[in-house]
Amino acid sequence: MLLDAGMGKTLGMRGVEIPATIWSANALLVAPEEVVNVHRENILAGADIITTNSYGIIRSDLAKENIEDQYERLNCLAGELAQRAVAETGQGTRIAGSLPPLNGSYRPDRVLSRAATLPLYREQVRCLVPFVDLFLCETMSSIEEALAAGEAAAESGKLFFVSFTLHDDHEGRLKSGETVESAIDALRPLAPSGVLANCCLPEQITRAMPTLVASGFEYAGGYANAFARVPKDWLLDGRKESDRKLDLRQDLVPQQYCHFVSDWVEAGANLVGGCCGTTAEHTHAIRQWLAA
Repeated sequence: MLLDAGMGKTLGMRGVEIPATIWSANALLVAPEEVVNVHRENILAGADIITTNSYGIIRSDLAKENIEDQYERLNCLAGELAQRAVAETGQGTRIAGSLPPLNGSYRPDRVLSRAATLPLYREQVRCLVPFVDLFLCETMSSIEEALAAGEAAAESGKLFFVSFTLHDDHEGRLKSGETVESAIDALRPLAPSGVLANCCLPEQITRAMPTLVASGFEYAGGYANAFARVPKDWLLDGRKESDRKLDLRQDLVPQQYCHFVSDWVEAGANLVGGCCGTTAEHTHAIRQWLAA
């Protein structure tokens, strides 16, 4: 099964304003046609699953732009645009509802309590559930974060996957330092359909893949970003010199990215794709490689 490629970075490459507050959610307001275009291109490139552009729809971030009152409308719009892309292409592509970190990506130290985040995840699930076939809890940096998102997704009655972002320097560990094995064990009572790693170095996904595959869940896999490195204290809307924009690697063009995908599949992965910095060209290259 092939997931799509990154949305936010792709929109930015096309000139869509991606602010440091609501990130890709801004495209729902200023460039909805481009969101449809990115979905459509990934479908035509061979994606079996596309992901709603809901990663940036977070109440606290919308409040920074004084548009928190549009939370429900934006989630529904993200779902509608994905549905429209599927309908226009006439493909049987499935739609995954993205459930993101709620207080900063890659920052386990900022993860709020399960009691605080579970109601927020339930709200986003309720908004997206009419439009999606499954849920994708993605870029989870700690077990606590994954359990909150996973519980809300499980309550929907739909299939759901949980995907962790891995530590840059320590093999087989989440950004929190917790082991992948511990994360998998913690998820078992929720019975996800799959466990993945995403939005981290492809090399670390390769190292973690045997553990993900050994989980016994129906699906295991990964979708890496193309960032050179994410600073430990990075913030999208921070003021430090190392915040905001992240540099892309030059060695992860589509064909080279496929070398990593090949390693994952050979290790037993059956669900792969691309994250930030990858495009529909990567999706196409993966589909061509899988078909070879």
